[in-house]
Amino acid sequence: MGTEETGRLEISEALLGESQNIRDEIEVIEEIQPWQDQITVRSLFVGAILGVLFCVIIIKLDLTVGIIPTLNVAAGLLGFFFIKTWTDFLSHLGIWTTPFTKQENTVIQTCIVACSGIASAGGFGSYMLAMDQRTYELIGVDYQGNRQEDVKNPSLGWMIGFLFSVSFLGLFSVVPLQKVMILDYKLTYPSGTATAMLINSFHTSSGAEIARNQGRTLSKYLRISLLWAFFKWFFSGIEDSCGFDNFPSLGLEAFKNTFYFDFNPTYIGCGIICPHIVTCSVLFGAVISWGFLWPFISQHAGYWYPANLNHSDLKGLYGYKVFITIALVLGDGLYTLIKILLITVKKICAQRSKKSKIPLTNTFQDSEVSKPILEERGRNETFLKGMIPSWIATSGYIGLAAISMVAIPTIFPPLKWYLILFCYIIAPCLAFCNSYGCGLTDCNMGSTYGKVGLFIVASWMGPNGGVLSGLAAFGVMLSIVSTATDLMNDFKTGYLTYSSPRSMFVSQLIGTAWGCVLAPLTFWMFWNAFDIGSPDGPYKAPYAVIMRGMAILGVEGFSSFPKYCLEMCYGSFVAALVINLVGEVCPKRVAKYIPIPMAMAIPFTIGAYFAIDMLVGTVILYVWERINEKDAEAYACPVASGLICGDGIWSIPLALFSIFKINPPICMSFRPSVSS
Repeated sequence: MGTEETGRLEISEALLGESQNIRDEIEVIEEIQPWQDQITVRSLFVGAILGVLFCVIIIKLDLTVGIIPTLNVAAGLLGFFFIKTWTDFLSHLGIWTTPFTKQENTVIQTCIVACSGIASAGGFGSYMLAMDQRTYELIGVDYQGNRQEDVKNPSLGWMIGFLFSVSFLGLFSVVPLQKVMILDYKLTYPSGTATAMLINSFHTSSGAEIARNQGRTLSKYLRISLLWAFFKWFFSGIEDSCGFDNFPSLGLEAFKNTFYFDFNPTYIGCGIICPHIVTCSVLFGAVISWGFLWPFISQHAGYWYPANLNHSDLKGLYGYKVFITIALVLGDGLYTLIKILLITVKKICAQRSKKSKIPLTNTFQDSEVSKPILEERGRNETFLKGMIPSWIATSGYIGLAAISMVAIPTIFPPLKWYLILFCYIIAPCLAFCNSYGCGLTDCNMGSTYGKVGLFIVASWMGPNGGVLSGLAAFGVMLSIVSTATDLMNDFKTGYLTYSSPRSMFVSQLIGTAWGCVLAPLTFWMFWNAFDIGSPDGPYKAPYAVIMRGMAILGVEGFSSFPKYCLEMCYGSFVAALVINLVGEVCPKRVAKYIPIPMAMAIPFTIGAYFAIDMLVGTVILYVWERINEKDAEAYACPVASGLICGDGIWSIPLALFSIFKINPPICMSFRPSVSS
């Protein structure tokens, strides 16, 4: 970003040379291709291909642990690597290709993020799966408020139709605020800025070499991860207790409480790519829940709850796991939501009081301004020239909302048109708040805003259709708020790479449309190949039960909780608020060690095993940073992305093996040694 210093500089020979460089920079800015030319066939093709990979990765993560790391940087890196490999190959054959620009690189990244964003916001591991028969049975067919009428099993037809009905509204909801967010308020959007810096560095002579090395690193660890996953498969047998995924590396007693290292490259990669505090918070939550809390509660079986219940019955131990997790998530989400709203209001008031203006029309001599200011001016002019007219955004939102209000009730009859209208009236306000908060904190609170819609609609509808309506309303709100935030993040990336907002918007539309088809197809592959939602299987989909429990809670209240469960929920909710408050009032050097309640809650229902894997990843990164910080900064993301991508790619042949009944030849299992 530019500075505000515009003082007169002493003219010298060096300055004249610098002025010539500034003129050259302005000429480069003026030579930027029209927005139509920034969207090429090869960029859309690469975006579509990589969109397949990212959808597989995200849905697999969503169905296993629910942790989805930020993959914007990986998308920019892979896009550059693929196109450069393509163009270099053609050049060796003597075939001329158009130069690969950073604008085209940005278009690829935007298309990938839009496509994978549908996989993330589509709720395939949460609200959509919460509607199915398996989750209904896991809650308990006799559980109060859990009705058979509120069951809707996954189907390609209605999932694709629903996503097309709701996924584009978020893109149009915040377009009128593009100038306010990017130019007036100068929001940072850390993920978008980091991606832009990466793309800008690639398109220099030195950056291209670093990018090639990063690409080789990613490719190397992708192959290692893929080969390791293939090797593990041979020992995984046909039972859930076989293979390296059930390796009692910390002992059989710890294994009973889910404390073991399961050699999963995806979770190790997540540990490398996630901040240290996130991984440590996950481990802390695992120790509290599986190390102390659940063993303590299980000792009271027969007193606090019936001892002979199914392990997935919410009236037993599983109820404590689910509802305490919900309390932690809601406490942390509510605190963060209020904090971001207060920051937003404060910043808006400060901006209005200053009445600051961006110096776009001022004229200076070359000798009177610094290069950063001229660069900022060039970015501003490029951004303003490519802005999407507000009337297009407004009419698009109204038209899509009208179509959606007709289409969604045909998919979810209990969700009446006036409830959808209510969601669409408040959604732009929530999308603005979330986009603004993400610009300040890099925290996307889409799921929290979705829960607001869930509880309002579920309580509004009551017992007759409230659960299904609440879950569908959650999907509507989540989709609008999340896609709006993703678009604004991409606008920031485009702004810093001199890319036109129109090319960003069109690329987002294309990626979203592709994601609305691809994400359900990917989920359908998992659904048919694996036992999705089984508490004992690898694809537990833990948030499905949590989401249905929230919807029932919104309709029925707290009357059916196990003994002392409600008091523990109150304590967990307050604990989340207190932990966040402590983090606010402590000095920064102390606050950075305060755990994150949202991350702590993740292992409560899943288990501690993935926290061990993530810990291995974060230890690798920590040691790497201490040995060579610069090298770790450059190559940690490619290593993590390679591990995640390789394991994600393996999901495709694994699904095919399952569909065609091809079983592993060996079952490697462990049991206590028997003394003679």
